[in-house]
Amino acid sequence: MIRLFVDGDLGAGARLEPRPDQARYLTQVMRLGVGAEIAVFNGRDGEWRATIVEISKRGCVLETPEQIRAQAFGPDLELVLALVKRGPLETIIEKATELGVRRIRLVTTRRTNADHAKLERLSAIAAEAAEQTGRLDVPAVEAPAKLERLLEGWDAGRRLMFCDEAGDDPAAEWGGPRGRAKPAFEGLVGQGTGPWAVLIGPEGGFDADERARLRGLDFVTPVSLGPRILRADTAAIAALTLWQAALGDWRGS
Repeated sequence: MIRLFVDGDLGAGARLEPRPDQARYLTQVMRLGVGAEIAVFNGRDGEWRATIVEISKRGCVLETPEQIRAQAFGPDLELVLALVKRGPLETIIEKATELGVRRIRLVTTRRTNADHAKLERLSAIAAEAAEQTGRLDVPAVEAPAKLERLLEGWDAGRRLMFCDEAGDDPAAEWGGPRGRAKPAFEGLVGQGTGPWAVLIGPEGGFDADERARLRGLDFVTPVSLGPRILRADTAAIAALTLWQAALGDWRGS
């Protein structure tokens, strides 16, 4: 069944008009007619069966006769992501949504190369991924903020998985052993399952001062993603996968 993320309130007998692009998709791309059924959700009221009751040149109208699933949320997991180039950034947004992230917080660091992001497009990518993956909510994508400022206002009750890619010696292979964190899965197993966030740095990694500050914070858990230097999109997917396997809702699947 086709699923659509909508903005309006949902309930028995509710009538709503999808956005023009959604209406075109339903009536022109999928060629659905009056009486066809889809599923809709808004991140608040669960998932509802919706019937197309009107079609016009301006769009279409849906009516929701019954709820399919009650509202539910996955683990309280956020992704804190240093800005990267558009292609990898869009991939990370899509895959983070598929992997169950509840919120995506963009940051700038001392080695960040990208300086802006199209939040509307990123939010649309997250919504499409949520539609396809069967989840009942869409992660919010927040405007970029400086990493230093984010850490200053951090809620210490939320653990932060810091993906620390290397040691501190630029002359040694992989940065040398000093400062090397535990393997990610080993570092996560046995930790609490409350609110968490995963921090992924820019393509150039964190500088020494940023790494030192992060390692000095009580709520930070430094981890390693292995001996190879990973692209940001690969690192994000790997880190979120390991967190879900160690502490998330994959354990009960």
